[in-house]
Order: sequence, then C-alpha cells, then structure tokens
Amino acid sequence: MTFYLKYRLQKIEELDLKDVRESLKRIIKSGKISHAFLFSGPKGSGKTSAARILARVVNCEKRKKNSIEPCNKCEQCTLITKGSNLDVIELDAASHRGIDDIRALRDAVKLAPARAEKKVYIIDEAHMLTTEAANALLKTLEEPPEHVMFILATTNPEKLTETIRSRTTNILFKKATLAEIERQLGRIIAGEKIKTDKETINLIAESSNGDFREAAKTLEQLVTQGSSFKKDDVEEFLFSRKTLKPEDLISLLSKRETKTALAEVERVVAQGVPMENYIESILRILRVALLAKSGVEGEDLEDFSKTELVFLLKRFSQAASELRETIIEQLPVELVIVEWCDNSKKEEKDNSEKKTPLPEIKKINPPPARKNLKEVTDEVWKEILSRVRPINTSIEALLRAARPVNFDGGTLTLDVFYRFHKERLEDDRHRKILEEVVGAVLGAPTRVVCTLAEPPAKKIEEKKEASVVLTEGEDEDIIKVAKEIFEN
Repeated sequence: MTFYLKYRLQKIEELDLKDVRESLKRIIKSGKISHAFLFSGPKGSGKTSAARILARVVNCEKRKKNSIEPCNKCEQCTLITKGSNLDVIELDAASHRGIDDIRALRDAVKLAPARAEKKVYIIDEAHMLTTEAANALLKTLEEPPEHVMFILATTNPEKLTETIRSRTTNILFKKATLAEIERQLGRIIAGEKIKTDKETINLIAESSNGDFREAAKTLEQLVTQGSSFKKDDVEEFLFSRKTLKPEDLISLLSKRETKTALAEVERVVAQGVPMENYIESILRILRVALLAKSGVEGEDLEDFSKTELVFLLKRFSQAASELRETIIEQLPVELVIVEWCDNSKKEEKDNSEKKTPLPEIKKINPPPARKNLKEVTDEVWKEILSRVRPINTSIEALLRAARPVNFDGGTLTLDVFYRFHKERLEDDRHRKILEEVVGAVLGAPTRVVCTLAEPPAKKIEEKKEASVVLTEGEDEDIIKVAKEIFEN
C-alpha cells in the first residue's frame, strides 16, 4: 500500500492544517454538525481525508458524548476506513457531472441508511458539475432528509454557484506550510523506521510545493529506490525527477526567441509533463514577479515590465482554460509564445524611438511658456498631435480619443475616453515621448496625467462646423493607426 493511503489521517487531531483542525473541533463540540459542508483548497491538502474522518465522527457507534474523535474500531469506522461502507458514498463530479447523475442521487438520498446513522455523500471536484446538475443539487442541499450529510470538495470554489456556497459550511484548506508537511513526513518516517535527518526532511517538504500527497509520494519513491537519505542523494534524486523547468521558457520569452521557446515546449511534452502542470508552474513564477513589482516581497523578473507580466498572466491563464478543448495539448502554449515573441519584436521595431533622437523637439526654439489651460488652444493641441505623429503613430492615435482639461503650468491633465487608451498612454515608454513633445510645445518641462472620462456626446451634423473638434482626422488615418495599436 502506498504511504499516502497507509498513513492516511484517521483522527481530527491528526489533521496537519491547524485552521482546519480547530474549525472541525469547534463544530463537533457544539453538537450542531451541519448537513452540508464545502471543503475548498488546493490539491493534496487533505480535503478527502478530512471528509472521511467527519463521516466516521457522525457514524461512530462507540464515540463518547464529549469526544470529538471517532473510535476507529467499531464496525462503521472500520468499513469507512476500508472504503466499503454502503452508507458513505464517494462521487467524482468530474465523471458524474451531468443532470442525470444528480437526479439519480436525489432519488437515492430519500432512502434510509442501510446500517449507519447518517448517509454521507462525499462529492469530489464539485466545481465540475454542469450548471443544470448544480441547480438540481441545490434543492436537495436546501431541504435534505435528516439522515443525509453532504461534503463537497473542490479546488475551485469560485466555479460553484453562489447559491450552493451559501447553503454549505465552508472549511478552507490552505496550502500546507513547511512545518505542516514535515509533521506528516515525520509520522511516516517514524512508522517506516527510516533513518534520516531534519535537513533532508526539510528538502523533501520544500519540493512538495505544499502538497501532502506529493511529499508522501516523494518519500515513498526514495524508499523504493533504496536511497541512503543523505542530503546529496536526495538532492540528486529531486533534480533528476524535476522535468518541469518553467524558468527556461520564461527566460526565452524575455529574449523573444520564438524557435527555441517552441522547442523547449516540445521537449517538455516529450518528457510526458502534463501541460496543465507546466502552465501552472509558469503562472506561479509570473504571479510572484508581478507581486514583487507591486511592492510585495518576492523574486522579481527584471526583464519584464509590470504591463508585460499582466499580459502574460492573462494569456497563459486563457491557455490553461483552453486545454480541455484543444486536440493538440501544447497548442495553447505555443500560440502564447508566437503571439508574445512576434508582437514584441514588431513593437520594438515600430517603437524605435528608444534609439531615435527627437531633433524636431530639441532643436526648435522654445515658445513662450504657457501657464494655464486657456493658453493650451486648439491649435496648440493640434501642434502636439502633429509633433507626436512622426515619432510614434500609436501615441497620436491614442491622443485622438483624449482632450486636455487642465494645465497649471507644470502638469497637463488629459481626459481619456477608453481604459485601454489610458493604460497605453501611461506606459513608461509612451509617457516619456509624450511629455517630451508636450514640454517642447508648451515651452516648459511638463508632466502628463491621464484620467478616465466618458466620451463626449456625438454632435448633430448641422452644428459640427460651429464646434472645434480637437481629435478630428481622416478616416483612413484612423483605421491605419487603430490597426497599429491592436497589432502591437
């Protein structure tokens, strides 16, 4: 028997996650155990083990009145431990996710338990239920028979409907800390009489990424291979087993090396690594880097800007959601690579302003400095647009959907009509060009601030000539620059 099953937790006190342990203790001590629970948290955090323990607690034949623990010796406890109790039914919602499956369940719950006090339904991966199936289950969760208890387990509680979440008692299973993983490993090591040291246990715990099941599996593989459990041997084993190298792909993305990045994905696929795990590892690294750029402690990726990290996080998340529908497993990842590398190269080419001097701006005799918004006339605004265009047509296109609303002599405030345009104008590269142009036109160093505003109402054709349109331009030009923006 595998270590994870052999040393599966049998008591509330053995639960390694402190918050879960204390929450279940309080609920059992109160004597008011809910008819429906939602156990939510990452894989390998002990949700199913906790569900089985709770099933034994409510069905134990010899549990003392003031005790929170099942005896684990009576007939009911023994059968639940073996997985052969007729009144404790485990369903995998990934393979029983349709409305017909739930209708069958609704008919079954009406029947009294065969021998136990309560009939317990443990529904794993509950978020996989279809919308129709979830709605069908809702009625039973709202008004269940007294002899029935539901325990829903899921890694994605946000995918469950709000109504189902509100009808259950939610127990949150967080990713295990190193100390909690080491506690479980210590129990297995003691049971198997393995000779090792604390440093090696810590090494195995770190490699598990907060997953109890993964830690137990690693320990079992080391035992099977006859490892000496010395630090060097364990490190070598972990290194040889580590086929996921998301850092390599991220490094290639920073260099925009399309061909090599695609070859790296092919290498990972050839080694049998599931794309789901690969994308998850990439997202973890990108997320930590984004948090680091936002001031949260973590490892930064200096080759990527904050905007670029947001883009990659969105695209890889989208790729993860497309995995179930794609015929070629690695295709969603390959599309992200090609899109990122090719677009980045095109943007570098189009935005060569990094290397291009601005002679028109720097050599022209500066005009008298303006001091307020009245001096930023329509002609001045058009001058800004005309100066920007030869440097970067994308910026000029963005400014067509903006207007100056305030100027205090040092700061020019623009109302921008679309969030996408505002984000692009606030990009460091675009902001620098814009502020240089504006400063040159207004005759003094100027800071540009963008605010999101509602676009102005369209005017009647007859009144169009009487009003001044600051952002007018030829239709062909607008189409051209719009294509440039969205291609970038």
